[in-house]
Amino acid sequence: MGRVYLDHNATTPLRPEARDAMIAAMEVYGNPSSVHAEGREAKALIEAARAQVAAALGADGADVIFVSSATEAAALFCSGRNLHGALVEHDSVSVWIETGLPVDQNGRVDIDAPETSVLQLANSETGVVQELPEGLALSDMTQAFGKLPLSFNWTGVTAALVSAHKLGGPKGIGALVVRRGTDIGAQLKGGGQEMGRRAGTENVIGIAGFGAAAEAAARDLATGAWARIEVLRDKMEAVIAAEAPQTVFAGQSARRLPNTSCFATPGWKGETQVMQMDLSGFAISAGSACSSGKVRASKVLTAMGYGDDVATGAIRVSLGLQTAEDDVMRFAENWLAKQKKFTARAA
Repeated sequence: MGRVYLDHNATTPLRPEARDAMIAAMEVYGNPSSVHAEGREAKALIEAARAQVAAALGADGADVIFVSSATEAAALFCSGRNLHGALVEHDSVSVWIETGLPVDQNGRVDIDAPETSVLQLANSETGVVQELPEGLALSDMTQAFGKLPLSFNWTGVTAALVSAHKLGGPKGIGALVVRRGTDIGAQLKGGGQEMGRRAGTENVIGIAGFGAAAEAAARDLATGAWARIEVLRDKMEAVIAAEAPQTVFAGQSARRLPNTSCFATPGWKGETQVMQMDLSGFAISAGSACSSGKVRASKVLTAMGYGDDVATGAIRVSLGLQTAEDDVMRFAENWLAKQKKFTARAA
């Protein structure tokens, strides 16, 4: 049997629509800042993709600023601002903010001053979905975009971060989405591209792929494709819970992304599980991909009140639209066999 990829929150396979758009964009060689026909053709691709991303995110009338990643988008918005959030935020956001806001045992964060606060829409490790308060300064929508019905305009937030490779687009392209008129000071200064907010010749190929992926993701969402994935996730958890009742499922009592499961056997290191499952043909993770390889307790689970035995032992299984029932059932069977060996040795 072939390998089973269950790490879609880290990155997703490239959608055929994105690949086709990128191949077509490779034939458009003009510089989008040039005023001749070749330049206008490249510029048109960018503007078409901008409209696709805005429509998929429900951000019509907002400014979509293309950048290299959600990490760059976070830096572009947060730099120079005094913002507050919680430890559950992704590292690319938490490095810019004060992270003292409390987190409850379900991973939910309560915001008192939204205008100076940051709150992710969905957590990459646990999948926990937050309620965004009106007037929120910034929301990391990277994991939720394409998986949850949402509208940037309806949320009332000032700015949002998104990334192409989380929804079937290429790596190396993301966007900062802001309400029109929001003051954004460019970090990269030069030719004045992206409305003077991010200088440098645009990544036309990546932007075209992002736009096509966003449009396709919105179409899948509208047809209810993620409902099937949620059923598979819940079935996997039920099988694991029945056979290994000591398993701790983080955030299970809260609303979660339909594809995400974070669970632990206390004392069984997450890194060990990732390696064992990899050797058995299953790709999973021990948390955010940006933190993988770092042997430490999950800051997200620690913030939720879990001890080190759970926070160092959690793994994340994240399904994708290509995931089949046989994939998750084989994973559960294989993981349970290894879990029983661990508990027998630890007894």
